[in-house]
Amino acid sequence: MQNTHHTNCLRCGRTLTSAKSQATGYGPTCARHIRRAQVDLADYKPHQITSARELIEDGAIIPLRSVIFIAVSTDGTETYRTAPTACSCPAGIKGSRCYHQLAARMLLAA
Repeated sequence: MQNTHHTNCLRCGRTLTSAKSQATGYGPTCARHIRRAQVDLADYKPHQITSARELIEDGAIIPLRSVIFIAVSTDGTETYRTAPTACSCPAGIKGSRCYHQLAARMLLAA
């Protein structure tokens, strides 16, 4: 008997069956919507855009409530509450825009 680990898509809630989808937390359709989401990137540096995309691809940002997410730090030791306009990470506390906020914007735009 094979023991299959099922998780749900972080965007739509459907059951994920492929190993790749389970690893990222998003099914192929939702992942495509997220990649194609139109978000204003003008206020972000290239490394922040790359980090936001990696955060999403790694499944390291998880919806908590309608516009609030839990994001994992780069080194995986901390978690932050983030939204499109605020974040509890050190940069967000200082009032700077961080890549966690951008990732939240990208997910909400999808």
